[in-house]
Amino acid sequence: MYCSSQELGRSIGVLLHPSALPLSPAFGSFGSPAREWIKALAINGIGVWQFLPLAPCDSTGSPYSSPSSFALNPCFLDAKDLVKDGFLSSSVIQDLPGSKHLHKISVNFSLAQERSEKLGQILREEWPNQASDIHRDFNLWCQKQFWLEDHVVFMEIRRQFEGLPWWKWPKPLALRNPISLSCWKREHKKSLLEHRLLQWHLDRQWNALRKLASELGVLLFGDLPFYVSRDSADVWSKRSLFSILPSGELEHQSGVPPDYFSATGQLWGTPVYKWSQHRATHFYWWRKRFSRHLQQVDLLRLDHFRALESYWAVPGNKTTAVDGFWKPSPGSDLLRLLRNDCGGTLPLVAEDLGVITSEVEELRDEFGLPGMKILQFGFNGDANNPYLPENIQGNAWVVYTGTHDNPTTLGWWDSLDIETKDRINQRSTRSIDSPGWKLIEMGLKTDARLVVAPLQDLLSLDNKARFNTPGTIENNWNWRLTTLDSHLLKALKDYGERGILSGRSLEGAIGLFDS
Repeated sequence: MYCSSQELGRSIGVLLHPSALPLSPAFGSFGSPAREWIKALAINGIGVWQFLPLAPCDSTGSPYSSPSSFALNPCFLDAKDLVKDGFLSSSVIQDLPGSKHLHKISVNFSLAQERSEKLGQILREEWPNQASDIHRDFNLWCQKQFWLEDHVVFMEIRRQFEGLPWWKWPKPLALRNPISLSCWKREHKKSLLEHRLLQWHLDRQWNALRKLASELGVLLFGDLPFYVSRDSADVWSKRSLFSILPSGELEHQSGVPPDYFSATGQLWGTPVYKWSQHRATHFYWWRKRFSRHLQQVDLLRLDHFRALESYWAVPGNKTTAVDGFWKPSPGSDLLRLLRNDCGGTLPLVAEDLGVITSEVEELRDEFGLPGMKILQFGFNGDANNPYLPENIQGNAWVVYTGTHDNPTTLGWWDSLDIETKDRINQRSTRSIDSPGWKLIEMGLKTDARLVVAPLQDLLSLDNKARFNTPGTIENNWNWRLTTLDSHLLKALKDYGERGILSGRSLEGAIGLFDS
């Protein structure tokens, strides 16, 4: 990502979560389709692949409410690559759940979990047959992962109790009694090995993808949720860092106050941070968290950035966000340490959407972080709307047609009134019929260093391909491609060509947000 040149790059990117990649029975993988996807981006001059958190999902499929802030989702593990690398025999593939159904048109979360659990079992059974140098590499890797043991113990206890949250486990395990935990770990030694092996192989496969992307000049753009799930290995093992009682009840929970979107605000049900404890440890957990993620990606979006300036804390016993209050965050101190850890440059993008105060903007600008602009938000008839293309001043922005939380641009367009459509058409080249491409054209004309479009907009898909609808828990996160076909490749080619015409290129991704 970094270069010595003082000239700042300009590039384009595509938003596509790996779970949406095709040619696997239940869930996109880190295997061959991911490699072909990266190659397709590079060939067509697209410098950035953006995706959502790679962490394990919660029960609804959301990667933003994960049981781990450090682990990778076992559903991404590619069985064919395990065979190719000599860790499994080819006959195993046919025995995995769902192996006879390779072309599913949507993600099947339960099947994906069944497959990953079966893979873990087989990898553990085959482990004694692996060479001594493989065992050495595995053991060295495990020793370097400070988060791993808490994660594997948490996930196995959770599995043993059929998904019960940790505060409903037997008290000695819920409260991490050292003697009880030690006895339990000895009893379940083989099962714990399965979880370690899954994480090691996921790390290997992702690192191979990162190496390929680096060789081809494609930046990997990840995503870091701000808050951590209450039912997570992080909270269970480090509860002094979170506003949670020993019983597991929330002392204070996260959310946002009432606004014009919601008269009662939003209540997220995740514990807020005990920032005094983080200060006392020099933000050790946060710094380790960033370090882990920046080992995986070149650029990282920090979700809910405004909470680094101040956050909305709601008493844990409240059922709406109305009774919350603002509390200050030590964001400046944390970002300063993170910048030092990163050698002087923070490869972060601030998710600064919604109602943002001048103090939040000052914090973002103090550290030279690019913000986000969503073009779908721009056409309400207000000439001062900050999301209108002409109001996107300067180049320190990532401009999107929409994000994973928005409707597809075609779905958005279908919901607009005639007057709004006319205003948009007057701005766009008349030969462009697709609403998604209309917004892409506008984004490319801005000074923003990076323009990103969800793949659904490049393919002109309607809301059947919408990835997430905030405030709902059903039918989200499950859209996926059926194939990397000629239609998709043509869309990438057209996008790359338009990017070049606007001065954006694959090479422009180098030094994209260096300051």
